[in-house]
Amino acid sequence: MTFVLAILLAAQIGGKPVNGGNPTPGTPQPDPPNVAERITATGCVQLAKDAPRVADSNTVMDTRYVLTNAESPAKIEYKLSAIESQLSPFAGAKVEISGEPKTPGSNILQVEFVQKLAARCR
Repeated sequence: MTFVLAILLAAQIGGKPVNGGNPTPGTPQPDPPNVAERITATGCVQLAKDAPRVADSNTVMDTRYVLTNAESPAKIEYKLSAIESQLSPFAGAKVEISGEPKTPGSNILQVEFVQKLAARCR
């Protein structure tokens, strides 16, 4: 019975294990986060001046939203690199954002996590 079950399972998955862990051949996986470079800042998510229109809600953009009135780690305005659907619910809200600089020393922050602290910025 066990042998028959093993054959049926092997037939369902093609009999070969997936090697390499990349489910989409030819598509590179993103680099893992570098915790040492992570920045956590508190401020207000706002539409950037002259923000471009959105083609779709899954396109990564770094010119549409900014984090203003950043309280930590320093008073700096960050451009936020994320998909539209990740940031649009927080427009006008006070948030805590964690991410990594797009390039070392850059004010463009690749957003990894957003937490709403208040519904409005004051």
